[in-house]
Amino acid sequence: MSVRVRRVHEPPEPDDGVRVLVDRLWPRGLSKDAARVDEWPKGLTPSTELRRWYHAGEGTYEEFRERYEAELAAPEAAGLLDRVRGLAGKGPVTLLTAAKNPDRSHAAVLARLLGD
Repeated sequence: MSVRVRRVHEPPEPDDGVRVLVDRLWPRGLSKDAARVDEWPKGLTPSTELRRWYHAGEGTYEEFRERYEAELAAPEAAGLLDRVRGLAGKGPVTLLTAAKNPDRSHAAVLARLLGD
């Protein structure tokens, strides 16, 4: 299974495969044509409360990861995660995020879960 994380503002690459936007909000300043997003499963993104908690600096990345993984166990999110896992089973998948540090974001959590 090939799953990678990239910033959505980076230009698409031929080996991206299925491009999945994993942010709840559309990235500012980016047209839909330029983004070339194939899937946008909003139900797979962290809740607004969790996102605000993490960005406010109230907890560590590890706490965020644990809380986010708990949210991903909910039926809707689990179903969407299975759908993306199915896509990754057929070919490369690129998880797209506007996060400034994708390696310490929800996208990295998703990539790890999809790789398991």
